[in-house]
Amino acid sequence: MAMTSEKPLIWGAAAVVVMGAIALVLYAHRDKLGATTSTSVPVTQIAPDSAPTVVTGAPAIQHPVPLSSAAPSAPAPTLDQSDQTFHDALTGLPGAQSLEKLLVPDNIIRHIVVTIDNLSRKKVAVNQRPIKPTSGQFMTLSSGDQLTINPQNYERYQPFMDVAKTVDIGKTVQLYYHFYPLFQSAFDDLGYQDAYFNDHLIALIDHLLETPDVTGPVALTQPNVMYLYADPALEALSPGQKTLIRMGPANETLLKARLRELKTQLLAHQQRPHT
Repeated sequence: MAMTSEKPLIWGAAAVVVMGAIALVLYAHRDKLGATTSTSVPVTQIAPDSAPTVVTGAPAIQHPVPLSSAAPSAPAPTLDQSDQTFHDALTGLPGAQSLEKLLVPDNIIRHIVVTIDNLSRKKVAVNQRPIKPTSGQFMTLSSGDQLTINPQNYERYQPFMDVAKTVDIGKTVQLYYHFYPLFQSAFDDLGYQDAYFNDHLIALIDHLLETPDVTGPVALTQPNVMYLYADPALEALSPGQKTLIRMGPANETLLKARLRELKTQLLAHQQRPHT
């Protein structure tokens, strides 16, 4: 969980929330506490930790995105020309206006897809984050030989939490469905031509919801410039799960609730009776 600076990479669970199906917050930008980072991979060529399994034929889709029966008011742009259109649509969501100050405006959909892919892996691409770094420095407390996360550190995530609390999840999912072909295209560019991005997103939500609930002081060690979780079980978690813990119990509880709501909205069309 080593990180290379004091700016956290946060955004995953929060971006999972802010985007309906694109996740709102959990990817911390750089901190001295977090996941191994990668900073030099081109946006269109970043690869997963191991090559995805090549499967002949169409992917087995578990959670298909619904086809709209109504003609869209305007067609979605191409992936390479989608930044302004998607930015305006995202920041126009009810409850998401303050996202304007947090969003990195370039390659938004590509960066969201890369982040969602990274959150359950061992490495994160900090130069491909869709959300700006949190402000302030990562803070710790020491008592004798015991080093812990300073609870004041949790306040640094408040701007992201404000969006997570207020964004309209239903509208966010509708926006995601409208732009879904672009998300799938960006996912294909990562080498997943035989996989389905929406299935990957829902699997990530389940993965984040499995993050253990940690109460009380979170113990750290600092064998070098990087902080590590003292508990080997926590240190072995994915970047997304580690970031949820780093955000503090109250923030983690809220984000998990929003993630459950997001999953419910994403699966709602599959549970409606067919006529």
